[in-house]
Amino acid sequence: MTAQEKLQSKTDQNLHICVGLDTDINKIPSYLKQNTNPVLEFNKVIIDSTYKSAAAYKINFAFYEREGLAGLENLQRTLEYIPKDVMVIADAKRGDIGNTAKMYAASVFEHFNFDSVTVNPYMGLDSVEPFLEYSDKIIYVLALTSNKSAVDFEKLKLTDGEYVFQEVISKVNEWNTKKNCGIVFGATNSDELKENISSFNDLSVLLPGIGAQGGSLEDVVTSFNLNNHSDYLVNISRALIYCNDKPGFGSEVEKVLTDYNERIKNISGY
Repeated sequence: MTAQEKLQSKTDQNLHICVGLDTDINKIPSYLKQNTNPVLEFNKVIIDSTYKSAAAYKINFAFYEREGLAGLENLQRTLEYIPKDVMVIADAKRGDIGNTAKMYAASVFEHFNFDSVTVNPYMGLDSVEPFLEYSDKIIYVLALTSNKSAVDFEKLKLTDGEYVFQEVISKVNEWNTKKNCGIVFGATNSDELKENISSFNDLSVLLPGIGAQGGSLEDVVTSFNLNNHSDYLVNISRALIYCNDKPGFGSEVEKVLTDYNERIKNISGY
């Protein structure tokens, strides 16, 4: 299945929660630390508890790269454990040019075989184009992020009155000739989301910032419903995977994910 087909099959069921596997060994339940591979065991519990009702998974490379070769092995084994009909995003935020960008794309899509990746467009089309060659993948380009320092560059106003992030969205629409482009748009920017969602057209949208960062699920879902745009993912990481630290925590994780899905359905009128 292509990334687009995997995602479509989930959004058709009104499933929009992307489970963020930002696994920090310092935050996982203490009893798991007696295991020979606590990070992998933790990830397996999360996946077993969520794969039936998650729209996608997002694996943040930084949380695995910090452990060197052992961490990369956990990344690989976690990826292999996720059912093949669920889309998996490599949250790597790659952003370089030339052969370096080509190698980054080959690493994510050919070696690891992720369905999707996040990329940084700061260096322009040259830094994104090698990823766009993979028509069966989805490339999420950073547009407006959820961090406070987004104002430093993303919200700078250009001479034509547009903001930098709006120019990024315009460019990504131009690059979307293979229908494999998306954008990252922070859920903490609810006003900007309402004002700009009509410019997303048929781009897929990945929205971090719900939960620990304070974004409103209701605001996000309402905006997309009002604009008849169903191709979106709401990423939940800390508020979901660390919701309980007791043995059997997987059942609580499942309940929290079910609650998120029910809230989305209620807002959507299902």
